Amino acid sequence: MKYAIQINTSPYHSGSGHVAYQFVKTALEMGHQVSRIFFYHDGVDYAFKYTTPPDDELHFTQLWSDLAKRYELDLVVCISAAQRRGLLCADEASRQAKQDDDVAEGFRIGGLGQWVEATLISDRLITFG
Repeated sequence: MKYAIQINTSPYHSGSGHVAYQFVKTALEMGHQVSRIFFYHDGVDYAFKYTTPPDDELHFTQLWSDLAKRYELDLVVCISAAQRRGLLCADEASRQAKQDDDVAEGFRIGGLGQWVEATLISDRLITFG
């Protein structure tokens, strides 16, 4: 089975992202495929490079980055949602005369076209949040 995953909520507002992470991890361990994970609305909070949760909390950005590296996952962050929340990639930061690239390792900025493509090439679409 090939899945397309959409995450719409911040790790600090809902447990949906943790459920999504566990689902994706388990599906991959069972031999399923994930065509793309699309972070939309407040879900873009997972992609901030400088997120530093307290020591007794899970570091979701790092968990997603590690999972993406291990399984070569495509973690796409919606460009419009990211810009609204101040998350800029290097190109956009330069264009906006900002100082830094805020996107965590393993994530990339993209548009809804990548999400539509993922839904077309997948067997199932699952939205969390």
